[in-house]
Amino acid sequence: MNDTAMIFREGMSRLGAAVNLVTTDGPEGRHGMTASAVCSITDQPPTLLVCVNRQNRSHDRFNANGKLCVNVLAGRHEALATAFASRGSEDRFAVDSWIRLATGAPVLESAVVAFDCKIVERKVIGTHSVFYAQVEATRLGAEPAEALVWFDRRFHPLTARMPEKV
Repeated sequence: MNDTAMIFREGMSRLGAAVNLVTTDGPEGRHGMTASAVCSITDQPPTLLVCVNRQNRSHDRFNANGKLCVNVLAGRHEALATAFASRGSEDRFAVDSWIRLATGAPVLESAVVAFDCKIVERKVIGTHSVFYAQVEATRLGAEPAEALVWFDRRFHPLTARMPEKV
């Protein structure tokens, strides 16, 4: 890796990002991964951008299944995020409870919010594919005042503070 790439990677470690489980199911099977490269594009139609390394074992399954769910994690989900980030062969879906919405992709019942999407466009840029995912269904969790963030190469749980009275 050259100096420019190393400096870029160090800089990106200083950009805090929400931690998500991105899941899929279909002809290529059920699969999921931990990801922070997710962002909103537009609300008309509601669309997300999800970046996946093309060498990641999940990549081809997302591409072939044509659907995904972005499950936004809370601080209490750190162990689940670690399990989905590991290369182990255990059934990650045996942990916690899962349901399905419009596309059939696995939806984490305890997620802060889940965006169930169909992939409407793909673009390859360098080592990654950018999936443009149109939201078919959104499920709001019961406890929105908690988040899990990836910053400085570590997980950090966040909780909302009540506004101070003036």
